[in-house]
Amino acid sequence: MIIQIRSVILLFLLLLVIPHTPADGGEFSDKAGSSSDKYIILMHPTVGNISTWLYLTSEGILPVDPEREVLGVYSKQGSYDYSQTSDFVKDRGLENIRLMGIDIPFDHKFRVADNNNSILHRAIFGMADAIIFFGGPDIPPVAYGQEMSLLTVVTDPHRHYLELSFLYHLLGGYQDESFVPLMEENPDLPILGLCLGMQTMNVATGGTMIQDIPFEIYGKTTVEQVLALEQDKQHRNYYSVYRLDPDVSARTFHRIVIEENSHMHKISGDSEHNPYILSSHHQAPGLIGKGFRVTAWSMDKKVAEAIEHKRYPNVIGVQFHPEVRSLFMEDSKITFRPGEEATHSFIDLYPGPRGEDFHRNFWNHFGNLLKQ
Repeated sequence: MIIQIRSVILLFLLLLVIPHTPADGGEFSDKAGSSSDKYIILMHPTVGNISTWLYLTSEGILPVDPEREVLGVYSKQGSYDYSQTSDFVKDRGLENIRLMGIDIPFDHKFRVADNNNSILHRAIFGMADAIIFFGGPDIPPVAYGQEMSLLTVVTDPHRHYLELSFLYHLLGGYQDESFVPLMEENPDLPILGLCLGMQTMNVATGGTMIQDIPFEIYGKTTVEQVLALEQDKQHRNYYSVYRLDPDVSARTFHRIVIEENSHMHKISGDSEHNPYILSSHHQAPGLIGKGFRVTAWSMDKKVAEAIEHKRYPNVIGVQFHPEVRSLFMEDSKITFRPGEEATHSFIDLYPGPRGEDFHRNFWNHFGNLLKQ
């Protein structure tokens, strides 16, 4: 009992200084004119994810001030070496970006509330102007009460348990109907989940996962069988698994069906087109978590492609990847098959209402949510 109380006190004292002190060393001065300790929270702040944020904001794709205060939050037990991010931030003099490493344990019992972790989540929630959860590897099935398929590959469980715990505290779930989510204190807070981020939203709130789309939905057991499916049923590029050509993209493009009266419908501009999106996943939500509804589907309506929270209006998850920089670059050509010459970019293949407009509108829409 004494140890538990001591750990709570130490954690509380740590959180008091986090807004002013980077968690991983380095000299970061407070910005001139900074008037609050509110941040855009980026979960899993790898060099790649920080670079993506900088690209979207500096290019005006996401209409947010590139100098906006950012706090990257991660588990110190995670598999990624976040010292790379610390060096990246320091070497580039990015004084508006700070890092916060979490050194307390999480496990598959993330749903347990009112423990030491709850203090941590409340503190981060209090610092947030918005929160973004990025993509990544498969969630441990124990987190949603299933045995692990031979097709599921878990590589970073500590990251998953931190993010699941945080999202459960933010949104609540079927696991405990009496639990009062933190979002009740700020229901309009924008939260975005990208690919794994959407899956984590779903699992955290009591949903489950389809552990392999080709096998569980389409009954396919080989790469060749999946490649024989029509494009709209392929959710990643299985030509890349042959490893014959390192330039072959693991990503593919397929269309989506958008539900009315949703963020996705506003983003599409009420267009009659089914926009092409960038897809790179083999899992998808099964049972939908508490409070969410599906707002975009694959063309056959068998795979959920976007979810939105019914109570907290600015909580959005998408199974696809609108953040990938090549979507906005005409000179970024894509190779889909071994030995194939890369001659087309995403903009070449799906210009205007076929895909490009949707992705630009996506970030403009999310930027407007941040301004609100």
